[in-house]
Amino acid sequence: MADNNQYNHSYNTYYNQSPYQQEEQPPMYNPPQYQPQAGMDPPPGYIQKSRVAAGILAILLGAYGIHSFYLGNTSRGLVQLLVSFLTCGVGAIVMEIWGILDGIKLLDGRINTDANGVFLKD
Repeated sequence: MADNNQYNHSYNTYYNQSPYQQEEQPPMYNPPQYQPQAGMDPPPGYIQKSRVAAGILAILLGAYGIHSFYLGNTSRGLVQLLVSFLTCGVGAIVMEIWGILDGIKLLDGRINTDANGVFLKD
């Protein structure tokens, strides 16, 4: 009987464990990511962007994404620039409408921070 009991014990310990169960691993270190807070004051030495300049750039040169580059949104500005050039000017019409709308939002105050979350100066 002792051999049968020993067999049941090893059977239970082997088959009660999930084959996908892994050993506990210590948590990996994830360094804190800098997440800018919308509307924070500029850090020392940071040049605050002008809301009026960004709005005028958006209305005049919005098809090329110049205002997006100015505000620090480089990927957005690159999309606007490439769409304008790679569509041989056809996409520039759409990008200019997008720029005019951004310009109105900037001058109206609905867009009031740059890409780093710092308030735009008037």
